[in-house]
Amino acid sequence: MRKILAFLDGLLTGAVVGGVLALLFTPASGLELKQQLKDYKEHLVEEGKNAATARRQEMEKELLALKKGKQ
Repeated sequence: MRKILAFLDGLLTGAVVGGVLALLFTPASGLELKQQLKDYKEHLVEEGKNAATARRQEMEKELLALKKGKQ
């Protein structure tokens, strides 16, 4: 019985200490973190679109050059 109580005491203590440390060391509130993640996602999507557009232009130039070479 003592082992079970010691285990539960350690579990409760660990949960409390972990919760307090999480609250103390969290860099931003939940709303701020959500906004940061949303902004980061939008930035990545925009970069992806720009990269796709640039690559498409490169491929169209290569295709045009290949078509001119056949003529």
